[in-house]
Amino acid sequence: MRRRDLLRTAAAAPFALAARRALAQTRRFEPNWASLDARPSPAWYTDSKFGIFIHWGLYSVPAYAPLHSKGETMYAEWYWNSLTRGKTATTPNAPGSSTWNFHKRVYGANFEYPDFAPMFKCELYDPDHWADIFARSGAKYVALTSKHHEGFTLWPNAQANKAWGRPWNAVDAGPKRDIALELMEAGRRKNLHMGIYYSLYEWYNPLWLADRKRYAIEHMHPQFKDAVTHLKPSIIFSDGEWDINSDEWRSPELLAWLFNESPVKDEVAIDDRWGKDTRHKHGGYYTTEYTSGMQQAAHPWEESRGMGYSYGYNRNEKIDDYHTGRELIMMLVDIVSRGGNLLLDIGPNSDGQIPPVMEERLLQIGEFLGPNGEAIYGTRAHSQTRQWSAGKVPQLEVKEFMSDYPIKNLIDTPPPGNARIDAFFTAKGNAVYAILPRRPIGQVLLDGVAGSKVTLLENGAALESSRQGKQLRVRIPEAMSAALPHREAYVLKIVA
Repeated sequence: MRRRDLLRTAAAAPFALAARRALAQTRRFEPNWASLDARPSPAWYTDSKFGIFIHWGLYSVPAYAPLHSKGETMYAEWYWNSLTRGKTATTPNAPGSSTWNFHKRVYGANFEYPDFAPMFKCELYDPDHWADIFARSGAKYVALTSKHHEGFTLWPNAQANKAWGRPWNAVDAGPKRDIALELMEAGRRKNLHMGIYYSLYEWYNPLWLADRKRYAIEHMHPQFKDAVTHLKPSIIFSDGEWDINSDEWRSPELLAWLFNESPVKDEVAIDDRWGKDTRHKHGGYYTTEYTSGMQQAAHPWEESRGMGYSYGYNRNEKIDDYHTGRELIMMLVDIVSRGGNLLLDIGPNSDGQIPPVMEERLLQIGEFLGPNGEAIYGTRAHSQTRQWSAGKVPQLEVKEFMSDYPIKNLIDTPPPGNARIDAFFTAKGNAVYAILPRRPIGQVLLDGVAGSKVTLLENGAALESSRQGKQLRVRIPEAMSAALPHREAYVLKIVA
């Protein structure tokens, strides 16, 4: 039987996973990038398109970062790093100074960061509620910070306690619960692909500060394997790789274990953050952070961002600092039209509650995806990703980290003389999906799209269409348009 036929048969059989695993075991990956890079990102990941990021840890207790500061990170999860820098600042506006001033005022100058551990109680944490919200949002996968740069783990881990010389995990300190495993299990009950964020380095780990090579082998490697074995993640968002290269981390060796020996070897998706030499070069899907993402790259990629300026919950942010539900939906549509995934972050409180504004935003996304998910899930970029109105088409800055993404201006309020986006396109099989960011009425003109059978995706209503050259003209009666429920976008399905 040919490999393609075997895969098709396995996908349809009751024992599909076992069949795929048997097939995958015919190849063994070697601890070098040439071998590891030949492993494609799993199809479940490239088809999912929308995932939830969760930043939750001791930093969720102070939950503070300055806003719009040029000299200091705006990420609340970097509180310990900002605090440490602020303590040694020599000028009033030096990086970290505002965090240090906040800390002294609220907690006192003698209150050390590890003292937050008993305050991280998670007393209102309900993982089943979280999983329900995620499922209702239309997300297909989740990545929880199993350990951020602070080193505190959300699962019971002996390496954390040993390296820090104190209880430094969520079972031995703080909530006294295996909060990571609880969420993994709750999410799987909702058929979500559950995974983890894992920081390779830890800012102030004594072994990291003393000997980075020993830290990698004696601490990070066994801890990573413990996390994978215990939590069985379908996705691993590695981070904190940037100080040393992948050979010093011995990342190829670790990933060979992951792909050959681990309990998730056949299903796990990984990112590209395994050493300062690997981003957009090695590993799995490529990552961008608080940018507009990549431009229709052939390689799988993912843009991650919070709803506001921070990943971890920041009590200093106001409602105007959050993107609206419409803006987040348009980001998802735009990113998917260019072949990417969106990993949208939430930052729960230290008591274990998702802030209501974040729940609301997730449910707003779900209201769009419920009737229109066919135009998102499992799609690929069309040859024409967007259609613009008349005017100057803006060029977005393409970076891996922190660039402007004025989605509102691109769609609703372009500067004078600038074009706006009138349609996004995705493709799947013999269908093209035109995603319209405004209620369609009268006639919709689509350029460069093959096909003539057009329906409204939400209700399956057939629409009259005609062609003039390369332009497809679709008629939408006023009564039909008026009867459509309110959505942030509407989808035309076009079949050849």
